[in-house]
Amino acid sequence: MLTINLVCVGNLKEKFWKDAQEEYKKRLSRFCTLNIIELKEENELGQIDKILEIEGQSILKTVRGKTYLLAIEGKEFSSEQLAKEIESSSLQNSQLSFVIGSSYGVSKQVKQKMPNQISFGRATFPHNMARIMLLEQIYRSFMINSGAKYHK
Repeated sequence: MLTINLVCVGNLKEKFWKDAQEEYKKRLSRFCTLNIIELKEENELGQIDKILEIEGQSILKTVRGKTYLLAIEGKEFSSEQLAKEIESSSLQNSQLSFVIGSSYGVSKQVKQKMPNQISFGRATFPHNMARIMLLEQIYRSFMINSGAKYHK
């Protein structure tokens, strides 16, 4: 079974985000093993470059398999395109990792090592919302690939 690692800098604080995450985790369990990995947000250091460097090192140590970075400058995928991308990648990899950086983003080093970048558009979203949106799109991809009508 495919393993999907969702690597996030920071954690969910509000119950409604945690509930939404658990719902998608439950839905995805029939398609894949989902690991949600929350890395420490280094916001107490003060210097953004130093924060991004330390968070970037944690991200790079954690990701496995083919990696995708959520980045505003990344490629925009339709749901159908993302479904094809996940299906194609899962044929060649037993693990896929999706990365959501901190509120400061990610270091240049992370961006260089992760050329597969996904964008949800030019708008800025709270990181908690981006996490749920990503989980929903991953679930939608599996539903599309299984021939279900969920995505319509």
